[in-house]
Amino acid sequence: MKKTMKQYSFASQLKSLAVVFGIALTFASCAKEDVAQNPTNTEGDNDKNLTTFVAGDEAKTRTSLDYNSSDFSWEAGDYIYVKDDDGVLQKSSNAPTQKVASFRYRVPGKFGASASYKVYYLGKNSNGSQVTISATQSQSKPDNTEHFGTAGDYGTATATGAVGGSIFSFQLEHQPAYLVFQPYTSNTILQNCYLTKVEVTSDNDIAETYSINTTTGALDASAGTGSKQIVLTTSGSSTNPNGFPLRNSSASVSTNGAYMVIKPGTHILKVRYWVKDVATNVEGTITKTLPATAYASNTYYDMTASLDVKNYDGDHYYMWDAQQQYWYGYEWTKNLGAGIGQPTFQYQPAGNYAQNNSDPRYCNESDLGFGVSNPATHSCAGFPNVNEMTWYAAKGDPRWDSDELWTTMGHLYKGGMWFKKKANISGYDPNTAVNGRDWRIDGTSISCSVSQTLPSAADAGNYFYLPALGDYNDGRLEGVGYYGGYWSSSAYTFFRDQAYFLNFYSSYVIIGYNKSRSYGFRGDAFE
Repeated sequence: MKKTMKQYSFASQLKSLAVVFGIALTFASCAKEDVAQNPTNTEGDNDKNLTTFVAGDEAKTRTSLDYNSSDFSWEAGDYIYVKDDDGVLQKSSNAPTQKVASFRYRVPGKFGASASYKVYYLGKNSNGSQVTISATQSQSKPDNTEHFGTAGDYGTATATGAVGGSIFSFQLEHQPAYLVFQPYTSNTILQNCYLTKVEVTSDNDIAETYSINTTTGALDASAGTGSKQIVLTTSGSSTNPNGFPLRNSSASVSTNGAYMVIKPGTHILKVRYWVKDVATNVEGTITKTLPATAYASNTYYDMTASLDVKNYDGDHYYMWDAQQQYWYGYEWTKNLGAGIGQPTFQYQPAGNYAQNNSDPRYCNESDLGFGVSNPATHSCAGFPNVNEMTWYAAKGDPRWDSDELWTTMGHLYKGGMWFKKKANISGYDPNTAVNGRDWRIDGTSISCSVSQTLPSAADAGNYFYLPALGDYNDGRLEGVGYYGGYWSSSAYTFFRDQAYFLNFYSSYVIIGYNKSRSYGFRGDAFE
């Protein structure tokens, strides 16, 4: 028996399938009542062309897992392949017709010259010479691994017996690694949602096609067949059409345990949990990026994850460089009512916003003259200047994300932009814009296209995220989830009522100045 393997990866216990399975049991120790038989191929038949290969009960070298009891079963349609004396890969003539604890396989071919033979389990979609860890996997109900056979689970074994004998026993060694996702949340908004799929992206291949090497007996990766992404769908079945529930506030494999088969190896994984509010039909992602970890074959990993979404408060909207935030004294948390306090819905009646410079919430109206740098001195003083904004827009590789979920002012939204952090922008210079001029004294506007492809798993740490939080215009909230508006620390020097800002939409980013300083854009320091 292999030693018990215990590690902690991402605060999750690592359990070895080899230990769960135990050791192979010889045929002599198998109780007949525990071994499912093919009625036409019983031990007493006279067909000398069929050889019996036994996976015994206590060996538990099977193909679907009961997580809590560590009990494995063979599933209906699980065939094996055995390489015979002539080097021919022979498919078993029988297979279970239902879930069983163990099984006696009957295999055609010549098996008289050796005391051991190579056995292969190739899943349910194999052509007999290849097996594929699929990039699209599906699970119909929580804590269920019946899909392993179609997802790409496979295994090898050496069956042993006597030379010239007709009965051999084997212990299957599963070759993939297995991820057991167990999301949970304490967020009351998310507890009304469902897990619809789990999308895993790696820095290298995690889906793969393997071919049997008839010379060595090994399963070799087929060139050019791999994929860096696997999507496990948990919705759409008759039993769980909406997906798996997220009502649990601690890890519970029985509530929403989702199993994925992956290629073993060292991977950096980005996991996107797709969550849907069926009441509002809002569906989006919660992303976790995990460090490089060695995922061993024949091993499963508990991927517990506390799901929450980033909450952005309503207190960081400002008129340009105002002394106080846009809704100071009338914050939405005061529950002052529509038309009185801060609106939290788009196009809700405006509340009490600043009308002139007698209110400290009103914009900074300073004017130092044409072509003279006019930096912010109050709320916008710590924000990027216009030169820096041009670097983020033109060289920061902006990437639109239409699915990442977040909340603001009590509501669930999605949509935002990924930008490279300034440390990862080549040539970044706060004193010079991308065109070589200093826009603080002599600037214009630019529009830059954006990518619709998310940062890769390996590159994700080089980016930061800005949500599409919209803006306030004459007191009304606009564009939440559709665009973002962020002030720079630089006034536009040719018109006293304008300042530079960054606007982004799903397909482009603008560095502009053609909106009044009285707009309620967000104010945030960039990374």
